[in-house]
Amino acid sequence: MTTSTELPFPGLRSGVELVPTNDQPQTGKEYTSDQEVRWCPGCGDYAVLKAVQGFLPELGLRRENIVFVSGIGCSSRFPYYLDTYGMHSIHGRAPSIATGIATAREDLSVWVVTGDGDALSIGGNHLIHALRRNVNMTILLFNNRIYGLTKGQYSPTSEAGKITKSTPMGSLDHPFNPVSLALGAEGSFVARTIDSDRKHLTSVLSAAAAHRGTSFVEIYQNCPIFNDGAFDAIKDNDTKADAIIPLVHGEPILFGNGTKGLVRDTETGGVKIVTVADVGEDAILVHNAHNPDPSTAFAISRLTDSGYLNQSPIGIFRQVERPSYDDGARAQISSAREAAPGEPADRLAALIGGGDTWTVV
Repeated sequence: MTTSTELPFPGLRSGVELVPTNDQPQTGKEYTSDQEVRWCPGCGDYAVLKAVQGFLPELGLRRENIVFVSGIGCSSRFPYYLDTYGMHSIHGRAPSIATGIATAREDLSVWVVTGDGDALSIGGNHLIHALRRNVNMTILLFNNRIYGLTKGQYSPTSEAGKITKSTPMGSLDHPFNPVSLALGAEGSFVARTIDSDRKHLTSVLSAAAAHRGTSFVEIYQNCPIFNDGAFDAIKDNDTKADAIIPLVHGEPILFGNGTKGLVRDTETGGVKIVTVADVGEDAILVHNAHNPDPSTAFAISRLTDSGYLNQSPIGIFRQVERPSYDDGARAQISSAREAAPGEPADRLAALIGGGDTWTVV
């Protein structure tokens, strides 16, 4: 057994078993199950699955120390295709089940795979409470802005006016911005990446796994059947330079091949897009993912919804340290078991059996 400080990613768990150094290095093939992958041809889930299978060996953990929990939806088939422990749970409840696993089993690296419908509709409360509690888990939210499994109804992230089978005259709902939601719930690690960008996706997954607490990663994921082309602007080679606003901690927020950038908006208190030549590079906002105040990160996240069409910040918005729920719960249990002078040998049993008692006859 080893402590968390000896792990390749110190944010994981204390007590997990590492793969013996004399073993052959793990490969993605060892994390690939014998189940037939059943997604539609061209689905972005394939790219995310391959990236995760290729990334997991880098953790250096035994497969039995990794568990994936999912809810309901196309993305929630994920556990079937990984040769780790896993659970296909019920609609929207994956974060709650993962909370129980993470609290009871400190030796597990716990992952949640969910979709925009599963996490943000029936599972909305479960998601925000996992984030505010800062439970040790990594949540991957696949956002294709549609209900795919049930054949194309609008979802909580579908844009206003979206015409679908359930909204033939256009959606009247204002969509959720998953990153803004996570930041508003005081998420300690919040990021966004893209299914088709293997390098960026893997780098974000590495940082998420290294974080102690809840890591939330929104993954833009294309649904070729019911919402094809939803993210063309940030994927097309001719437009992505102007559409993607890359966030790198400690670096100026520039895009459009360095011709555009973000500055603070003194009128609104938020941020706005400017032409660098008009303001000078010294005026450009430098990204600080470690800022304990999430206000600037939140303002950046709003660019997706604030009239800047087909543009989206991509990267790690926030990465801060704060106590986690499961670490605190285990500390309380350990403290309750320690008997003080003159107290019962098992304080926990005394607490459970003490206080007002009633006899029913």
